[in-house]
Amino acid sequence: MSSNLYPGLLVVISGPSGVGKTTICHALVDRLGAQLSVSATTRPAGSEECNGEDYLFLSAQQFKQHLDNADFLEHAQVFGHYYGTLAKPVIEALQAGKIVILEIDVNGAKQIRQRFDRAKMFFILPPAPASLSDRLNTRRRDAKTVIAERLAKADGEVRFARESGCYDYTIVNDNLEDAINQIVTIISKRCFANQEKEKPQND
Repeated sequence: MSSNLYPGLLVVISGPSGVGKTTICHALVDRLGAQLSVSATTRPAGSEECNGEDYLFLSAQQFKQHLDNADFLEHAQVFGHYYGTLAKPVIEALQAGKIVILEIDVNGAKQIRQRFDRAKMFFILPPAPASLSDRLNTRRRDAKTVIAERLAKADGEVRFARESGCYDYTIVNDNLEDAINQIVTIISKRCFANQEKEKPQND
């Protein structure tokens, strides 16, 4: 599927747990007027999470029904739970000319790359491997066993991002503001280039 079918722009943000993806995505929404795609998941909602805003929380049966109906643009199993991006709201936003932000893992990003050849794909890297451990422990969201799983998975995700050719850009989140500005600049240039192409030519 070509992204040229739609006037909007699909942007994928991936990276290991604790690297700052969610903060970056919300900043992109604010600065670019973008729409953040809400992923569906079978994991339980956190105490401060809102259904339909942070995630669309589904039962395993509901998720399977969407799978059977081919409703997802991408889906993956992560740490024992399923996650997926429902196609309809994303396609509608792209048709309306919007920038749509997807915060998804490397498995989902691979599926998006196969379906949307003009999507802009960003992988967020930590300044150093040890910084991920510090961030995951500081936020006190997960048990130590879960943190260990996330750190073990991070090595494979970084290796995939560097070797697969799936991602267009790798951004080191050493300074949050700098990382956000780099992505905003890249997306803005792409959107400006598209606007130039769409201008009518004078005879």
